[in-house]
Amino acid sequence: MPADRLHLVRHGEVHNPDRVLYGRLAEFRLSVEGRRMARQTADYMKSLERPVGALVCSPLQRTRESMEPFVEIFGIEPVVDDRVIEPTNVFEGKRMKLAVANPLNWHHLLRPSVPSWGEPYAEVVARMRAAMADAWTRTRHGDVIVVSHQLPIWITHLAIAGEPLKHNPAKRRCALSSVTSFEGGPDHWVEVGYAEPAVTAGAVDVGAV
Repeated sequence: MPADRLHLVRHGEVHNPDRVLYGRLAEFRLSVEGRRMARQTADYMKSLERPVGALVCSPLQRTRESMEPFVEIFGIEPVVDDRVIEPTNVFEGKRMKLAVANPLNWHHLLRPSVPSWGEPYAEVVARMRAAMADAWTRTRHGDVIVVSHQLPIWITHLAIAGEPLKHNPAKRRCALSSVTSFEGGPDHWVEVGYAEPAVTAGAVDVGAV
């Protein structure tokens, strides 16, 4: 038998005093608040009293750190999967408001449906769904928890819901340390829940792609 349910969990708040778009940059870690958020979400998952059979996370520091309380609670060694990583983005390391206002960057904004500033949405969906399918089929009992990033989680939600991948990044429903849950398996994914168990009031959330 495969897994029972798969949860896509976003990482907690990142220490980002310069408020740049951090993308895949390696040095960005969780803030103190981000670690608290990750713990709250891990505690929430424990409170569901559902067996957990596998943990998966992106290779970036902020997702590895967000996974730590899950490892402590469920006692499972996480699988690091490059396929659930943040997309590439030409604006990494820049403050978005300044970058977008610069005419030299406008050619990166010409095709938002792709998007022209980074990895195509369709490619993000394909790698996310492949990672989800592999985790689902190799987990013989219990749920799978995947700690990933805002854009991969949101774009996967859109794809599974049959909605257009083009969207307004400011209107994504994917808060810090949120949980988006699916059942049905690789050929029949159905979203069955969304939760925001962590307190995020006052959090800085400007670094997502």
